[in-house]
Amino acid sequence: MSMEIKILFFAKLRETFNTDEIKITLTGSNKKVSDLIEALRQKGGIWATELQNNKSFRVAVNQEMVTDDVQLSESDEVAFFPPVTGG
Repeated sequence: MSMEIKILFFAKLRETFNTDEIKITLTGSNKKVSDLIEALRQKGGIWATELQNNKSFRVAVNQEMVTDDVQLSESDEVAFFPPVTGG
């Protein structure tokens, strides 16, 4: 079974990926945030570089901050953004 997830990118990630929104289809039985991150890494190039484990980024599902073990559901909106720095 597969499901389509809407992904939004903000700040530096939007500039790096040159897009503010994409849709991706997840297949298989495990559909966690970590699976979505891995699917994006599989796109290769800048996606693999910017979303590797040692990079700092935050993820929100339906406008709530989450960890990468959160289960995704059909029609969830996932947002990626760099950590907020204060000034």
